[in-house]
Amino acid sequence: MAARTKSASAGKQRPSYRCTECGWQTAKWLGRCPECQAWGTVEEYGAPAVRTTAPGRVTSSALPIGQVDGRSATARTTGVDELDRVLGGGLVPGAVVLLAGEPGVGKSTLLLDVAAKAASDEHRTLYVTGEESASQVRLRADRIGALADHLYLAAETDLSAVLGHLDAVKPSLLILDSVQTVASPEIDGAPGGMAQVREVAGALIRASKERGMSTLLVGHVTKDGAIAGPRLLEHLVDVVLHFEGDRHARLRLVRGVKNRYGTTDEVGCFELHDEGITGLADPSGLFLTRRAEPVPGTCLTVTLEGRRPLVAEVQALTVDSQIPSPRRTTSGLETSRVSMMLAVLEQRGRITALGKRDIYSATVGGVKLSEPAADLAVALALASAASDTPLPKNLVAIGEVGLAGEVRRVTGVQRRLAEAHRLGFTHALVPADPGKVPAGMKVTEVADMGDALRVLPRSRRREAPREEDQRR
Repeated sequence: MAARTKSASAGKQRPSYRCTECGWQTAKWLGRCPECQAWGTVEEYGAPAVRTTAPGRVTSSALPIGQVDGRSATARTTGVDELDRVLGGGLVPGAVVLLAGEPGVGKSTLLLDVAAKAASDEHRTLYVTGEESASQVRLRADRIGALADHLYLAAETDLSAVLGHLDAVKPSLLILDSVQTVASPEIDGAPGGMAQVREVAGALIRASKERGMSTLLVGHVTKDGAIAGPRLLEHLVDVVLHFEGDRHARLRLVRGVKNRYGTTDEVGCFELHDEGITGLADPSGLFLTRRAEPVPGTCLTVTLEGRRPLVAEVQALTVDSQIPSPRRTTSGLETSRVSMMLAVLEQRGRITALGKRDIYSATVGGVKLSEPAADLAVALALASAASDTPLPKNLVAIGEVGLAGEVRRVTGVQRRLAEAHRLGFTHALVPADPGKVPAGMKVTEVADMGDALRVLPRSRRREAPREEDQRR
């Protein structure tokens, strides 16, 4: 009787269900996957077999860490200095890099240039495109001058075909554009789904480690700027880079988010133009407007992009409003920070007319200033525009402004001052205790907004009308 009960229970398998998008498993059917929140993707596929893993053969014996040969992990240059800066010296053999960015920002243009410059007699490069045809990529290569004898091009969307190209070409560098367009026939789901992205990335990572081949993967982003696909993808790869930039501006930034072979403090600067994309070793010129005489409403600051100091210009314009609710328009600046600076100027700086005027503030060259170190420059630009009085020539302002009107210290003041002095600026407003000052540069320490507003020339200053005067 006991034997019959045991055999009957063994023959009856418990049904199991799996999400075709993310691979989540459950014992009962659900209309919506609780893991990826997709509807109608949970399907029955049979009961999972219970297995145990037995010890097997090791591929290589464990060694003391001091005896491990590290020469095989030496970075090789990509031929693009700004990208090497972010990667920490170049591409390490076997490394997998994920480059993500918005559509049209220039990811394919940059990687095609890298593919051509990295190709040589000893190191072949394979460029696999899943979004374009081979002829379309060839036209772009002709336009940017990215033709090389040892650069191989293939248009594939099947994972098995991509692995077949690896066996045929045996490249030292693989570029896949993009990982969301390639699918495996062994996995259910459409290309770009969570299960497909995980399988494709896993197969390419295994191939890269086994062959000692560097791999560059292009990734899509969602509408909020996050990398599309499972979060596991970012954990699996060795380096994660974000390609940023306004499509209406020339500047492009490559910012490191994760790097197992270097720091994530470096930022690469590029300029996108009709002939392709080029690195900018000194990009500060894109963010400045050179004038013979200073103009009201402009102030210069030095921002830190990673560890690189960049001189940027803040512009402000105030005009009488024709509507009950005055406009507040910003470009390249955080609206909340600009609103805070307006409140500080009205309450601490006694400039009360700003509340009833249209205010426009922006940066030059498409740079985005988000760090608090630009607060002092924003406040001075607004005060200069309100009083129609230009700030002194060759002046930079660095500092965070608090709600009490105090000017707080920021990081990297000495590096910021050194960059401003290199570009020819002679006067700087900084918080207290700036450290070592470059020779020949006049540095004024300010404790609050009252001290900072004294830099406006009083002889030429036309005070902004106060609220009491407007009532009269």
